Amino acid sequence: MLLTTPPILQFKSLSLASPFLHGATAPTPTSSTRQLFCRRRAAFLRRAPVIKAMRSLQGRVVCATNDKTVAVEVVRLAPHPKYKRRVRMKKKYQAHDPLNQFQVGDIVQLEKGRPISKTKTFWAVPVPGRAGAKAVEEAAPPQELGIPLESES
Repeated sequence: MLLTTPPILQFKSLSLASPFLHGATAPTPTSSTRQLFCRRRAAFLRRAPVIKAMRSLQGRVVCATNDKTVAVEVVRLAPHPKYKRRVRMKKKYQAHDPLNQFQVGDIVQLEKGRPISKTKTFWAVPVPGRAGAKAVEEAAPPQELGIPLESES
């Protein structure tokens, strides 16, 4: 059987039911589709809560000898890998203290920031409720109960 037309021209006349057959690619999304996707994603991100895990920690100052740096020990409870009992896990962090205002034993909050040095990425911030509570307790005089003593009657 002799073919008078080249074989490629014979197949061009065939119409396929699906454009994806024989290696055809999917159509690219239009700009309106991309804009709709971006708007939906932006709306989702506005509603989603910001996760602040490991952004702020609370601990006790254990070393304040370095200039503008304090070592803070953070204690957390974690399950023991084998016995599953909750045990105290301690870790020391180096924190930036620009005014050298913290002494050993102070309770501070660590706020995460940009790296200041190789080991310092936290800023030491005084805990609002803790620092003032000690001063108020020490300054307040003991209150009388107002109960008459037996010796007075």
